[in-house]
Amino acid sequence: VVCVATTVAAFCGTAGIVGAVGAKAGEYHVYGCRMPDGSVAPVDGWSQTTSGAAVHAEDKCSTGGALIAALDEGVSHPVGTDIATWTFSSPAGEALSSATLWRAGDAEGGAVANATYEFWLAGPTQPEAFSSCVYVSGCMNVIGESGQPLLAANEVPVPQANFGEHLYINASCGGLPTYKCPSGTGDSNGYAAVVYLYASDITLEQTTQPTVSSVEGELATASTLSGVADVAFHAEDAGSGVYQAVFTVDGTPAGSTLIDENAGHCRDVGQTTDGLPAFLYLQPCKKSVNVDIPFDTSTLTDGTHHLVVSVTNASGNFTVVLDRKIAVLNHPGGSSGIAGPPPVATGNPLVGGHDAGVQNNLPPNGSNATSSARLSARWSSTPHASLAGVYGHSHTIQGRLTAPDGSPIGGATVHVLCTPTYENASPRTCASARTAPNGGFSVHLPSSTPSTRITLAYSSRSGQPSPDVTAALTLTVPAVLSLHVSPSVSHVGGTIVFTGTLHGAPLPRGGKQLVLEALSPGAGWRQFRVLSTLAHGRYRATYRFRLPGPVVYKFRTSSPREADFPYGAGFSNVVEVRER
Repeated sequence: VVCVATTVAAFCGTAGIVGAVGAKAGEYHVYGCRMPDGSVAPVDGWSQTTSGAAVHAEDKCSTGGALIAALDEGVSHPVGTDIATWTFSSPAGEALSSATLWRAGDAEGGAVANATYEFWLAGPTQPEAFSSCVYVSGCMNVIGESGQPLLAANEVPVPQANFGEHLYINASCGGLPTYKCPSGTGDSNGYAAVVYLYASDITLEQTTQPTVSSVEGELATASTLSGVADVAFHAEDAGSGVYQAVFTVDGTPAGSTLIDENAGHCRDVGQTTDGLPAFLYLQPCKKSVNVDIPFDTSTLTDGTHHLVVSVTNASGNFTVVLDRKIAVLNHPGGSSGIAGPPPVATGNPLVGGHDAGVQNNLPPNGSNATSSARLSARWSSTPHASLAGVYGHSHTIQGRLTAPDGSPIGGATVHVLCTPTYENASPRTCASARTAPNGGFSVHLPSSTPSTRITLAYSSRSGQPSPDVTAALTLTVPAVLSLHVSPSVSHVGGTIVFTGTLHGAPLPRGGKQLVLEALSPGAGWRQFRVLSTLAHGRYRATYRFRLPGPVVYKFRTSSPREADFPYGAGFSNVVEVRER
């Protein structure tokens, strides 16, 4: 079977694109025996066969070893009869897109006239081996480094001409029929011929996409939405399995959810260099699932929005579950879909339960101090309580503290507490201000401040354990990304490399999810790859052109809003590539 990728658009589809039609070629890695960091991996997709006496095909990967195909020394092995083989088989409907193997071995059992010990690696579409050791042809020592499994000397990229349904790793006695290989000594392990497979990194290509039925829930039916609403559906995928649900609002990614971990098999183990997901099993995710996914509409401004919900398989192919306009109403009485400032809390001598007598022994906080003070605060650049800030810029809060009759409270300390907007973040005192004689004050937040919920607090007594009055503001800072591409001119079959950096911290454990998007003539922005950041926010991905030019494409990277990253959705700069 020859690996063929078919597309109806220049870019392979992935989650969240509206209006996808036809078969897309999605890809995912499967690690075998070892992961790139050396960790033990299962050998899903590999199977062994043996024929003849004193022939072995053993799996030692679970104990940090290798897949072994070997012929024992001290036996006269007949040509074409004594063979040990490990075979990788692609799942039905999928094909190899790329593969790299790490191997070592030898044929130290020697040769006689018309018979030789050998090992070889091959695919089904070419009769020639793409890696081999044949004693009679001069391979009289060890090939590779058996003591260092992932050393470069052991690395063998599989040529595209050898792609097909299978890969073969074989140790045997080769030559002319009726002849036998010698029965002398072999290597230090007692093998006349042996090949060790230490690791495999195989990229599989899938052209089918998930199917969806029985769509229901508030997101699908309600005329007006508020708070958390859900969408429920049934999804099936005959290939790599049902992987993620992805939300897009007004053309911008708004989060994704792993649907079912499938006992951990469906979780991306990472460590790729091309931005594709990686798994330890050929069919990592469940083929059939019932899904009920919540979506928090309070993250949206009030008003009408375009919502798209998609489901992907592990290869990144997607199907649109829901595509509709939704009306959001979370802040009744707000102006133009934007919530007004939160109400100002009024003071109470027993706020927080502290004793009034103890409080009265504390020094007053400011002239004209009172527990019934009025605290107002706003951003210097907008009258609204919420500010859409700019990464790397400082932002200023202006406020005023007065008594109930409007007289100023001067010389008072107002504390500023910041809570970054990521899961389980704790509030911390990030600044403080001292009011002027007219009660006014100003606070400058550092340029490194991420998206943050801000509470300004005033206590009428210095050292009082809880505030008498507070005011709340919100800062939303979009994510900032850089993007570079090389080369800027390519051709059908050519590969381009994307590199860039996502700024801001802290990054989610395991990396922040990013989405590569492409703009082709006559079409809008299309997402074609989901990837995660590496150390320090860096990311890297590759893309291979599959349709001929000439055409000029534009690319960008988006960072969707996620609960564990304290920055809003953002986009990188746009880069261009000309395909000849």
